[in-house]
Order: sequence, then structure tokens, then C-alpha cells
Amino acid sequence: MLAIGLDMGDGGLIRHWIRHRRLPHFADLQASGTFFDLDSTAEVLHTSTWPTFATGTLPGTHGVYYPYQARPGHQLAQYIGADQYGASTIWAQANAAGRQAVVYDIPETFPEPSFAGRAVFDWGTWAWYGEPSGQPRELLGQLSSQFGAYPLGFEAKRLGLGIPDHLEDRLLRSIRYKATTAQWLLERGEWSLSAMAFCETHPAGHYLWPQGADAVSGDDPRFEPLYRVYAAIDEGIGALRAAAPSDTTIVVVSGDGVRPNRCGWHLLPPLLNRLGYLTSGQGHAPAAETGQTTPRGSGSLIGKVHGLIPPSARRMVTASLPWRFRDRLGVWLQTRSIDWSRTRAFTLPTDLEGCIRINVKGREPRGIVEAGSHYDEVCQEIRARLEELEKPATGRRAVRRVWLRNEVFPGPRREQLPDVIVSWNDDAPIDAVVSPRAGAIAGVNPDPRPGTHSTRGFALAVGPAVAAGVESRGHLADIPASILAILGVDARTRIDGQVLAPLTGARSHSSMSGR
Repeated sequence: MLAIGLDMGDGGLIRHWIRHRRLPHFADLQASGTFFDLDSTAEVLHTSTWPTFATGTLPGTHGVYYPYQARPGHQLAQYIGADQYGASTIWAQANAAGRQAVVYDIPETFPEPSFAGRAVFDWGTWAWYGEPSGQPRELLGQLSSQFGAYPLGFEAKRLGLGIPDHLEDRLLRSIRYKATTAQWLLERGEWSLSAMAFCETHPAGHYLWPQGADAVSGDDPRFEPLYRVYAAIDEGIGALRAAAPSDTTIVVVSGDGVRPNRCGWHLLPPLLNRLGYLTSGQGHAPAAETGQTTPRGSGSLIGKVHGLIPPSARRMVTASLPWRFRDRLGVWLQTRSIDWSRTRAFTLPTDLEGCIRINVKGREPRGIVEAGSHYDEVCQEIRARLEELEKPATGRRAVRRVWLRNEVFPGPRREQLPDVIVSWNDDAPIDAVVSPRAGAIAGVNPDPRPGTHSTRGFALAVGPAVAAGVESRGHLADIPASILAILGVDARTRIDGQVLAPLTGARSHSSMSGR
């Protein structure tokens, strides 16, 4: 079983270029196998997809959705750690059942002490959740010694505010590197399951999506840089397929795709302030609303550094700071004016949807909202206020849907997730919102990337038991369930997905909660 992930890989783009006969290996996979349109947890939390694929469980069970997450006992979001995972990975489950497994750069995952296979983590991923590492430990050193460093030369959190030159060339070299090193890993021993990912589609989607484009159509030349990235991956998949044993089932999978970046998350802090949920101290609004608040806590190291830097130089200096200190500085700047004794809700870090945390007594150290019925009332009230928002230019709704975590993602790790999640009606840029209660709030999206995550995924599968030339539907969590079924591993009590009949010929064995 060979599972090939495409981080932020877009099924619509692949279909388009297959129709135009520009991706021959993808076209052969489609003709010989099944193309699945996948519902996905990305509809609610866009970066929850890889943990869902890795574990076959929903976010309420695995508890992972972003590099910086809420954690009970902490007032502010914390950098994620391996201990926040509430479910084991499918490769650890396969390994425990006696199947040899090889893992390479599945995003947002960590080494597991119980895993006895071969694995490389965060070597060529886009956003490191941990640090580059290998299992066994010497494996990464052997890979690096033979092939050199991963060519991209940067990752999301360490990138800062700048974009490297020659991005497309870096991505193409990185894809060739990933295909070559993946084959090397597969050739180093027996395996029943291999899970690896091409992560280059993620920065390509963010930065190579054409500015102002709604979707690809015809032979639009603006999409050629993005196409060349997919064409290089097409070649890499062809090489991996040719090198795999003839009885291998191959699944190419992505939990989300690409769309124009037109989100409204940047308007949430001033909106919560205006509606009385987030209260500022010392008579000024949160930094997200005015951008000119007076620093508090100036006795701290962060406060002293901030006070010494002229405003005109802060962006340049911030970009050069070590990433962990830079991120601490960013959190401090965003929250320094909050009066927690009067704040019922506040925003969590995000770059797409709006993520809101209720300031719950006993869960947050400075919480004031009682758990239970009071918590439910605040969540429902915020939902109603957000659903009133309109875009003043068109009169259309600004919010597509407001999700309450307990409704959509129940489970033992739900307290690590946002309490309220906002999906924006981003058919056009959201530079302002208006409602009778909030009045008008305006602000330009500070994220300059032209592309962002879409809410749907896809899978393309071929193999001895896979139906040929078929189009089907499923859920992202069904893919890991089907992978384990193909390997003969019974995981029905440990996963939320169901086996997809076109992949295995088996009947569905469980219902999907939260679908």
C-alpha cells in the first residue's frame, strides 16, 4: 500500500490538466482507477486534514488543527507538541499488527515511541510542527549525507515576512529531490505500507496562484507556474509507481485544495470588541483595530525590545528574529491590551477561518464564563451576531457558516479546538462588514498571499481491487480506514472513517460522526 499525499493539492486543477492532456501519469491513474471527491474537515478547520488522514479520526478525537492551539490551563495559544495528539497514526497501528511501514514527510505528525518502522519527519514539509528527525535516529543523517539538504531552503514559520527569490525553481528542484529520496527509502527494506507526501503544492498554492484569478479555465497562461509544479509531481508519481511492486495499491490524496485568498479573519478582533465580548484595558481597543496602542508590560523582555524599535523598522527587525521569539512577540502584540476580567471571548491564531475561544472559568486561568449553560449561551449568541454580518458593498452575507465545536467535533480532545469557528463568504475580498449591532468595521486583509486553502479534498486510487474508470465520493477519514482494510488491519474501534467499496470491494463498517 503506497499512499502519496499532496499537501494542499487541488483535485480540480488536476482534473482540468488531465482533460487538457497535460498530466499523463495522473491521467493513467484516473483511467485505471477511481477518482474520489472527498468531504473534509477542512470545511471547518483547514489544517486539521493531515492529522485526520494520519489517524483516521476527527479533530475532536485527535485534537490537532494548527501550529498554535489553545490548551486547557493556558490563557493564550501554545506551540503544538506531540502530546496533543489523542490518537495513534495508521502507520503505528499497521506496525503494531505486524506490517512494516515507511513514512516520509506526512505533515503535522511527530515520531511515536511505539513505532518500529522507518520514518522521516519535517524534512521537506512546508510548516514544521516539530523538528526534522528520523526513526531510527540515524536515518535522517544517512539521507542527508547521500542526497544533501532538502532544496527549498525555508519553511512557513521560519520564513518571516519575506519570499525567497526563484520560488518556482526551488519548488521544482525540491519535487525531484523528494521523488528520488522517497524511492531510496522504499528500497532500503521490506514494507507493506508507505505513506509519503509532496508538500511543494502547499507554498505553490499560496504564492503561485495568479493574483485576481477565480479559477483555472482553458489554457490561461497565468496558471503556467502552478502547472509546472503539478507536472513535476506528475513525473514523480510516475517514477514511484513504476518502482513499486506490481500488486501495490496506490492512493494519491489531499484533504483540501486551493482558492483565492479573500478571507475576513482579520476583522474578528475589532468585531468582538465592538460587540462587547473582547474588552480592552486602559481605554483603548485591541491592536487589531487601531494598530497604535501603547505597549503594556514594558518591563518584560518583549516589551523592552518592542519599545526600543522605531515603528518604521519593526517589520524589518521582526522578520530577522528567531522564529519562536518572533511568534511570542506577535502574540504579545495582539493580546497586550486585553482586559481578561471583562473578556468573554477572544480570537485564536489562524490564516483562513475565524477561530474564537470562549474565556471559560477553570479552563482558561483568567476565565470568567461558567462552563455548561452559560458557555452554550455565549456560543449561540456569538453565532447569531456573526450571522447578521453583511458586506456593505453588496448587501450579501459576510459569513457562510458559523460552526460550534461541540456540534461538529465532539470528542475527548475537543477542548484543544476553537469553541466557535467562522467560515467566510469569500466570493469577493472582505474588507468591511456591517450589522445593526456592530455598525461598520473595515480593514484590509494583511495576508498578501494570493492563494489559500479550499474546503474539499480528493483521492485518486489504483490497484488490484480498485474499480477502474470510476468516479465516487467519500470523506477524508475514509481513506485511512480503507488503507488499513487493504492491509488486513482491523481498526474499527479506533477510527472514525469507513471503508470505501471502490477501493477494496468491502462493505462500509462504521458511521462517520460529525459528517
